[in-house]
Order: sequence, then C-alpha cells, then structure tokens
Amino acid sequence: MDWITHEEDVWFDFRGEHPNQLTAGRFYRGTVDGFAEFGVFVDLSPSVTGLLHRSELDRRLESLDWDRGDTVFVQVKNVRDNGNVDLGWSIRQSESEFRGARIDDPDGAPEGEPFEADTADDSGSKPVKTRPKQDTESRHEPSEDDEVSADGAAGNGRVSEQEASAETESESPSSESVTSEPVDTDTFPRVAIDDLEDRVGDDVSVEGFVVDVYQTSGPTVFEVRDETGSIECAAFVEAGVRAYPDVEVDDAVRLAGEVELRRGELQIETEALDVLDDDDAAAVQGRVEDAMTSRARPASVEPLAAHAAVEALVDEVADAAEAVRRAVFDGRPIVVRHAATADGYVAGAAIERAVLPLIREEYPTSDAEYHYFTRRPLDEPMYGMDAATNDVTRMLQGRDRHDEKLPLVLLVGTGSTVESTDGLGLLGVYGARRVVIDAATADEEVADVSEVLVDGGESGELSTGALAANVAAAVNADVRDDLVHLPTVSYWEHTPDAYVQAAEDAGYDADRVREMREAVALEAYYQSYQDKRELITDLLFEDGGGLAGHVSEQFRIKLDTEVETAEANLETREAGGVHFAVLDTDSYTHRFDFPPTTLLLDELHRRNRVDDAPFVTVGVGTDELHVRSTTPVDVRAVAAAARESVPGAGVTAFGIRDGRIEFLSGMREDVLNAVIAAIADQQ
Repeated sequence: MDWITHEEDVWFDFRGEHPNQLTAGRFYRGTVDGFAEFGVFVDLSPSVTGLLHRSELDRRLESLDWDRGDTVFVQVKNVRDNGNVDLGWSIRQSESEFRGARIDDPDGAPEGEPFEADTADDSGSKPVKTRPKQDTESRHEPSEDDEVSADGAAGNGRVSEQEASAETESESPSSESVTSEPVDTDTFPRVAIDDLEDRVGDDVSVEGFVVDVYQTSGPTVFEVRDETGSIECAAFVEAGVRAYPDVEVDDAVRLAGEVELRRGELQIETEALDVLDDDDAAAVQGRVEDAMTSRARPASVEPLAAHAAVEALVDEVADAAEAVRRAVFDGRPIVVRHAATADGYVAGAAIERAVLPLIREEYPTSDAEYHYFTRRPLDEPMYGMDAATNDVTRMLQGRDRHDEKLPLVLLVGTGSTVESTDGLGLLGVYGARRVVIDAATADEEVADVSEVLVDGGESGELSTGALAANVAAAVNADVRDDLVHLPTVSYWEHTPDAYVQAAEDAGYDADRVREMREAVALEAYYQSYQDKRELITDLLFEDGGGLAGHVSEQFRIKLDTEVETAEANLETREAGGVHFAVLDTDSYTHRFDFPPTTLLLDELHRRNRVDDAPFVTVGVGTDELHVRSTTPVDVRAVAAAARESVPGAGVTAFGIRDGRIEFLSGMREDVLNAVIAAIADQQ
C-alpha cells in the first residue's frame, strides 16, 4: 500500500497497551510526561512511555521549548526486551509537516487506517498535571558518553486527555446540571477515601486537601487527599473550561459526587465542591496530620546488627526515617547530598535503595523515581554556599515552572560542621526541609539550621555508611535484607564485628566486601558530581562479584603504583614525641588522576603508621594540606595556632572532616612548620 511506501512521512496514533506493539522506525505522536538530566519521557499512549535521550536531540536538552503535557512527535528507534522504549528526535514537530496520519491499533482498527480527528477518543495528548518533578535543567554539559537509563520507561496507566474528555462528555453531568441546582455537600454521607472502593455508584462526600489540580480538554481534575488516601475528582463545566476556579492547591475542601470506576481506577464525578472555613479546615488539617505522622513514623527501629553506637541513636534514627517517609507521602522531592567517597556513596545508595520502592508504590508512573528522588554527590567536605545556591536555584525553578513542592534536602556525611551553616541557612530561608546525618559529632550550630540531626557522637565506631544504612532500614523495612552488608563496605578498617558477621551471614565474605568497597571508591572518583545510579546499584546490590572484582583490580593497580612512588618520597620528622611523615603532593602525586589526594593519604597513613607513639601523616600541596593522625587532632585549633604563628598567611580550617587546612601559597613552608608545631603541642 502507498502509505507503507511513505511510512516515514506520516505520523501514527498509537492505540496499543504494550511497548512490544510499537513498530520501530515509525513516527508517533506523543505527550511530554517529564524531564530528567538524561532526556525527556514521552507518553505514546496511556500505558506506554518512551525515553528520548538527550544524545538523540539536535539541540541541548535545556533549550527545548517543551513543557509537560505538550504534544510532540518522536520516532521509535528500539523496543528493548525489558519493555523500555528508545525514542529518536523528529525534526518535524507539527502535523502539517507530515504527509498524513495513520492509526496504529494492534487490537482494533485495521493496520494503517487513516486517522480522523473524530476518532481520537482513545489517543492523543495527556492532561497537564502539575506533579512534582526533579531537575528540568541539566547538572552539567551534555556529553555523548554519559550513561543512559530508561528504567521503567513503559507502563504509566494514565488516561488520555481525549479519553477523559470523551468519557466526561458522554457520562458526566452536563454544564447545566452542574450549575442550575446547587448541591448541598452536607446531604451526602462523608466517607473516608480508603473506603470508597465499596461505594462505587453511591453519592458520597469527602473532606481533605487539594494536592493537585489539572485541566484536560474535558473536565477539570482535582486530586484530593484525606487522612486515608487520595482520589481524583472530575468536575465538568464545559470542554476545556476550568471548574471551580477559586479552588487552589492546599485548600481544605468538602467535595460531593458519585463514585465511579474509570479504567480500573476510582474517581468521583463531582457535583459540588466547597472550600472549608477556618474551623472545619483546622479539623481536616488535624486529622490529616495525625494520620500522616502515624503512617510516616516507623513502628520500631531495629539496628542492622547489635551495635551499641546505633542502639543509642534509635530515637534520632526514627526522626530521620519519619522525615524521609513523610516527604514521600507528601509528594515532596528528596535531594540526597553525600560525599564523593566510598563511604558517602554507600550511604547515599542505602537511602536510595529504601526510598525508591516507596516512591514507586505511592506514585505508579514510569518516571516517578526520577521526579521525586535524586542524589547529588559533593566534592567538598562541607555543604557550602556553592552547593546550596545550586540546590536553591533548581528547587525554585521546579516550584515556579512546574508547581513542584520544595524538597527535603538530606545531607549524608556532610553538612554537620559550622562551615555548612550558611548553606543550610539558605535552604531554610526558602522553606526547604533539612535533615543531616553524619557519623561524627556535629557542631552545635548545625542544630539551629536543620530540622533533624543524627550524629554518631564521640564513640568513633560509626561510619556514615553504617549510620545511613540503619536509617534506610527504618525508612523501609522491606529492603532490610538488601542493606545488611553495606556497613561493612563503608569501613576501610576497624569494622565492628557485628557488621562483619551480619555480612557473612548474608553471603558477603571479607574478600567480596573489600572488592565492593574498592570498586565503589574508584567509580566515586570519576565524574564525582554524578550519582551513577545504575552502576552503583550493580556494584552494591546486583553483582555476583564479577563486576566488583574487575573494577577492584583496577583500583588496586592504580593505588599501589601511586603509593609506591609516594612512600619513596616521604619526609620523616619528629616533634614533641610525635612522628610525622610529610608528602609533597604537588611533586609526588598525579593530582588529576586516581587516586585523589585524600584517599592516597589514607592508604599511606594505614601502611606507614607506628604503634608505639603518635603518628601523623601530612600531605602538603600548593595552598592546602591534609592531616591524618593516630591520635585526635583538633584541626580548627591547629589552624588557629598556625594563623597566629604565621600572620598574613590566610590559614583556615577548610574541612575538618577531611583534616584540610588552606593557606596562601607563598607561605607554604612557614605554614607547614607552624602546623607541625601546633599538632605536637596538642599531644
């Protein structure tokens, strides 16, 4: 047939329900569903979504003049075995640029039947929902070798705009019936949303908060949440006209109508909608808050292993878990900031492992996990103004462009020192939620600028990965078995026996744990600002040992080579009974290759320390130095003493978790001598 000959010159209206019903090479009309750093999710039908990766675009992702709900044209490049759909760019983005349109209906219309406007009941663009989504801007410049993931690119189960319109026009009350005789909502029995399944066909009323409003080409849809759940409520005046224009998100309302079943989903056909006054609104608020708190609060906190340091923190762990769970249930994006180290990545991955299943359960759309959760590793040892400004900019863009709620920012292994208070304070100015989790003792000032603070105190027995894994287990007990080995991966040495035993019982012996730790450490270094979600998941959860073993071998080769060079150039000193090993990191390391200075110094310190006296390793570069010690060192006090000893050198304790001190490069030798003297005086 002629249309087959010119198939690439027409677009298709897809009526199927499964990705494998698509035909590769065809151009399809779709609807923009959401954005991620790596591309755009496009709905091809109510149940099939594909990924248009940014490498397929003819321009930068952030320069696309698309918004969620826009109708676009894409080409199906490939349908993978797992159902993920890879899309290609179409230079033609309007119907007039094609030679025609055809129906692609595997179960209905004959193949290639011409598409007519009045046959659009089951296809077309989706309603524009103002659901929260994450990061419409790219974090960094797009590159062709960025990793691609299209997890969950199929199966969102939404109803199209034309479907909603057609159903509403044929089955909803007419505009005259809605407006001519006002309905008293008090005459309808109030029913909890969770109980509506047994009330299909009944007239009921519900009380709750409006959590979302979106306009289709037919009805206006209000999503209402009470203390038991949420439901979509369709209100029809006339096609495409906003019903109840004075009702906004966060209003407390009483809504009356008939409970119906649409495409297997409950919906209320709205007959009346009233905004509640102050007293009634306060009552609804109280019920919802009590229910949400009860749902979000973990029933109990059971540490992953018998570890006294965690057992002493069960209340704080429960507080952090409640904050994370509450964010998920509130539809609030979660942003995890963690150190770009093995310990930091383990900690962030533990939280991610717990949260993503909750998001998928709460919001069963294909791309929900990308809208509601992101990890952003930090190169710096604190949450500074650069990172905070970046986060605030993104969250304000999300709020203003897409009605996105302000996020919960979860700082893991960073943010607990006074150097982070300005960044935390900036988040607070805009009302973002702030939770800080750190294995070390937090500075007192941090408590004033964070809503939940969990720190390991003075025990020194916790890694951040171990603490975060225990928080993650409290967030989602269903993934507990996935987490039991993570604490051992996060320790480079002195792993508590309880965690070692727990990991062994789960099938992770010492060699496998070491390989995982080293593999994560290597991957954490390269492009450290990226979350590497899929790669880290493979290394920590999905790998039988082959991948971690391979990467670990590369880690060991690179590290051993650098250590050998460094050890040959260590300068040894002694002052006040303290043994010092000093490395000129400018001269005897590859500063822009693996391993990073901090990891190299950690390994040098472990290999060369002595047990019969205090031992300190100092790595000194052009304008900064790092300290590692077998005995406690107050880095701030050392910096203060050096600053007094060498005035004008600009000595500053930049990152006490890293033992990092900065100074002016012209005073390097004087500062080094002053730091060594100050450390010796502390012993």
